[in-house]
Amino acid sequence: MSVRREAWPAGTPAWCDLSVPDRVTAQHFYRTLFGWSVADGPAEMGYYANAELHGETVAGIAQAMDGQEGMPPAWMTYLATEDAEVTAAAVTAAGGTLLVPVMAVMDLGSMGVFADPTGAVFGIWQSGTHTGANITNEPGAVVWNEVMTPDVETAKAFYATVFGYTYTDMSGDGFVYATFEVDGVTRGGIGAIGPEMGPLAPHWLTYFATDDTDASVTLTTEHGGSVVREPWDSPYGRMAVVTGPTGETFALMGTTADPADPARSAAGGA
Repeated sequence: MSVRREAWPAGTPAWCDLSVPDRVTAQHFYRTLFGWSVADGPAEMGYYANAELHGETVAGIAQAMDGQEGMPPAWMTYLATEDAEVTAAAVTAAGGTLLVPVMAVMDLGSMGVFADPTGAVFGIWQSGTHTGANITNEPGAVVWNEVMTPDVETAKAFYATVFGYTYTDMSGDGFVYATFEVDGVTRGGIGAIGPEMGPLAPHWLTYFATDDTDASVTLTTEHGGSVVREPWDSPYGRMAVVTGPTGETFALMGTTADPADPARSAAGGA
């Protein structure tokens, strides 16, 4: 198991969290599905809890706060930054939209929330004492992050401008997809929402690793979740797209043997 406690390189998906109207149900679900240890945080912080795996932080879960009740639950991807204010200015200059202004979270770090020019929502995180996920690419932890959008070229130009991403085209017959790199290291992907996917809004999607995708799908449905896309085999592992019991969408990815696979080096790298 690889543990990282220093800040992630700027542009890397460094953290993810979930804000839900029923944190108790969500906590129980993810304890059951991934073996997380998670308990309520302080009430004044929306009961925000750092979920842990093997004693190390992997993700956050919070109760939706006042003003968020009408927002659909969703896993939020946070991209690392060395200076949140500078990145916020770069986001808006490149055509992104400010949703939550940059704010300090005690001594933990600073955050902001934005939408890219195609509408996909993401956060930024400038590390303080909280540097993001300590474990990635292990069963129960984040293994991949991707932005899906109907306008890939606009999104690629935006993230290249703001975060310096470079891209490797992975497109094939009937689909458009590229991995993105930070300083030459694969950190995630960007793909096209095609007509066959239905009326999907642009979004960032979080993949969690699992030892057994099919078993995880079964656990998901047994504990109040649902299946969006049935398990399928890919070169990087067996995958599925599901929702949790409060409606948040996420993906499952069976772990692969080769740590050099893009899917194994995505969530911050190993």
